[in-house]
Amino acid sequence: MKLVAPLLKRARIDWTRVAPRFLPFADAASPDLPLAQLARLALFQVTVGMVGVLTVGTLNRVMIVEIGVAAWLVALMVALPLLVAPFRALIGWKSDLHRSPLGWRRVPYIWFGSGLQFAGLAIMPFAIVLLGGESAVQLWAGHLAAALAFLLAGAGAQTVQTAGLALATDRASAATRPRVVALMYVMLLLGMVGSGAVFGLLLADYSATRLVQVVQGAAVLTLVLNLVAVWKQEARDRNRARAPADTLTFRQRWTQFAAHQRVSRFLLAVGLGTAGFNMQDVILEPYGGEILGLSVGQTTWLTALMAAGALVGFAVSARLLSRGADPVRLAAAGALVGIAAFSMVVFAQPLDAMALFVAGVALIGLGGGLFSVGTLSAAMSFDSGGLHGMVLGAWGGVVAAAAGVSVALGGMLRDLVSSLAQAGVLGEALNTPAAGYGAVYHLEIALLFVTLAVVGPLVRPRRDRPRADAGGRFGLAEFPH
Repeated sequence: MKLVAPLLKRARIDWTRVAPRFLPFADAASPDLPLAQLARLALFQVTVGMVGVLTVGTLNRVMIVEIGVAAWLVALMVALPLLVAPFRALIGWKSDLHRSPLGWRRVPYIWFGSGLQFAGLAIMPFAIVLLGGESAVQLWAGHLAAALAFLLAGAGAQTVQTAGLALATDRASAATRPRVVALMYVMLLLGMVGSGAVFGLLLADYSATRLVQVVQGAAVLTLVLNLVAVWKQEARDRNRARAPADTLTFRQRWTQFAAHQRVSRFLLAVGLGTAGFNMQDVILEPYGGEILGLSVGQTTWLTALMAAGALVGFAVSARLLSRGADPVRLAAAGALVGIAAFSMVVFAQPLDAMALFVAGVALIGLGGGLFSVGTLSAAMSFDSGGLHGMVLGAWGGVVAAAAGVSVALGGMLRDLVSSLAQAGVLGEALNTPAAGYGAVYHLEIALLFVTLAVVGPLVRPRRDRPRADAGGRFGLAEFPH
């Protein structure tokens, strides 16, 4: 025992030295925010990712292919949370200045958003049952119920994400804040990958009853995970409720932020790039099912595959940024990867190359990851004025608005071009079921080219790039959100 004890002690000391290098985001923890609390807080992003996979992926494919709802109508339903997107900056600002009697700022907004998420997913099973009916009353009720479910679930996810990221930023120290916010974003994609994989397994043998069970389980899990995430995470500061109110209005605060000379062009580039990567969201799984003959379980895996590609993009971006790469240039590289990825998806159908389609889907995620890391890294360089909720809400509002509009346009464009092609208006060569899908993918390629043109003036000249060793090491945990 006398010989074993020193060995164990030395092994324990060596492990404490090695752990920060190999434990993901171990350096994001701080005395005020231990790693256990940080990992628990990040669970709210898992629920946001789960809602995204259900609404944008699984449910829209089932409604279009299995139930027969028009793609343009489903696209509008998926885009309904767009109504909330312009208010994300306002929601974040309100949570910055919220004067609760209990001294909370973020928790009330997170709970409100969680309730909306649960309500939307709770209504969805009834909408699915009604959409499968035959009478006109059932169909109308089903359409209204589905629209309400998509609106509530999407609005809740946006509210939870805005207030949750602001809470994470509040709790982190100044030194660890970029790493903490980065962890939150990575957890969002991990939630998409995990939930996409689980939903794919559960729906491998598809039935309406099984789908209802999956959605109901997701609704309950949303409340449970969000409760665990925020439990005792925000201190109750009653002095905040008695503090003088902010004299500046939201419009004045926003004017100060938007006055930055690069903000307008940057947000335009973010919007165009987001639209370029997200327009295919509502048609990707229907494309795989209708054109390539994939099952429900197989197409559900596509969303998980894109999320996995995005995580690879984060790792590549971290490596490049550690060498002093310009984040805007990195975003432009992501757009170029996206152009190649969408081209592969387009050519997969005429070449009957399933491997090309799968590779294209993975590269869409990779390009989106590079674009996200680049734009988010650049976004954090703007002055926040201490209002973390407003800044995160502003970026999220642009992304959500661009994604919502592009998703709606994607579904409508697919239906319009398909109907014209089947009517023979576009000629015999385009009289195929794939014509509508191809039009959307070609438009996305064009949007990414426009994004490159807009983002060009923001790229820092190479002579102005800092040396890799000038600012210290930059790893995966360091890219900001």
